Amino acid sequence: MNSPNEPCLLRADRADGLTTLTLNRPGQFNSLSREMLTAIQQELDAIAADPAVRVVVIGGAGKAFCAGHDLKEMRANHDKAFMQALFKQCGELMLTITRMPQPVIARVHGIATAAGCQLVSMCDLAVAADVAKFAVSGINVGLFCSTPAVGLARNLGRKNALEMLLTGEFIDAMEARAKGLVNRVVPADALDAEIERLAQSILAKSAVAVRIGKGMFYKQLEMGLAEAYDYAGEVMACNMMSEDAGEGIDAFMQKRKPDYKGC
Repeated sequence: MNSPNEPCLLRADRADGLTTLTLNRPGQFNSLSREMLTAIQQELDAIAADPAVRVVVIGGAGKAFCAGHDLKEMRANHDKAFMQALFKQCGELMLTITRMPQPVIARVHGIATAAGCQLVSMCDLAVAADVAKFAVSGINVGLFCSTPAVGLARNLGRKNALEMLLTGEFIDAMEARAKGLVNRVVPADALDAEIERLAQSILAKSAVAVRIGKGMFYKQLEMGLAEAYDYAGEVMACNMMSEDAGEGIDAFMQKRKPDYKGC
């Protein structure tokens, strides 16, 4: 736990259905110590159970978004059991992001390397400043970024992902967008406004449809094509039975703004 004189590892700011989590180890480039992972996990678990929260943004304090795992902590605990527990904990956090009902947006204002790049890849959406840079640089110190590879391979094409993993070289924000790692790139001074626009667009939609849709999207990715269509058809039929779907369709036909109830 932090001492009273240390800043909290994770800041949480809440307003009108939007919660912003800020990694707060700027002196360590927001590296993911085990305490940091625990703090993020606890916050996301609480958010997942809170229907008042509709959208989550994850950002970083200081110059970096996130520089990956805390290498000093890892070298100080050179034990296989520690490493296994660390990577399992990190993997559970990444899975939580995809399993929670709220869309999660990465706000990338600076470097995102190794597990920091993994975090970007596992967020549902990502908006980057034009000065942001991305790398999975473990290979440069004799460590293939195996766990970041899981998220990277599910965002980029195989050859693009392997090039990053095998070279450890940085790509800039525009290349990250072209390769599918981020959705939008804007000037640094416009980053928060763009995040707000994206979040508000989601907040204007039916909470039921967003929740159902996110869960369906990730589940069908692991299915074969025919199974995916069977599953998606069943989900869509259930979605059509919701009060929000009826209201949305009626509003569309009546040329008015829908009044979603979240049911």
